[in-house]
Amino acid sequence: MLTLTSPVETPLHRWPAGLKLALLCAATVLLFRLTTPLPLAAIATALAALHLLLGRSIAATALRQLRPLWPFLALLALWHGLTGDLAQGATIALRLITAMALANLVTMTTRLSDMLAALDRLTAPLARAGLPTRRLTLALALALRFIPVLSDRIDTIRAAWTARSPRRPGWRILIPAALAALDEADHVAESLRARGGAG
Repeated sequence: MLTLTSPVETPLHRWPAGLKLALLCAATVLLFRLTTPLPLAAIATALAALHLLLGRSIAATALRQLRPLWPFLALLALWHGLTGDLAQGATIALRLITAMALANLVTMTTRLSDMLAALDRLTAPLARAGLPTRRLTLALALALRFIPVLSDRIDTIRAAWTARSPRRPGWRILIPAALAALDEADHVAESLRARGGAG
């Protein structure tokens, strides 16, 4: 789980981690400032084009990482369809898709060590106040890394259920998914201990 950076080298891999994180923050603020679907759709289209320019492998991985959003998007469509406010629903959906795609792109093109170094520099003032900033930055970085990994594990569990039963999995995969999360956390803990701990 500690090696989710895409092995396909892109120009974004050479950008400093701090710059990418700053741009991600700025882009997220911009997304929440936009309140109509048209500019959000333009940004989402430009982001999709950027993924394609970086390569089909990057684009395919990014699309796969967006799959956990589909249930939420379906609920959004249903709710805003019933209330008749489709523009608001489209705005929320586009904002959600674009923000997650941007975060995934940063994750795919940034090594964990670089991300930790950037977060260490960002939290340096807190370290002078005596706070355990190394653990904080490690927790933030691992949280970013865990999301796509757990998504892949849930997809695997869902596929295994579908292969064994004609019924839809629904809530039945919650316990296996929770156990998979605990198992993944245990592997990460072992990896960290082997590398000398969290610092």
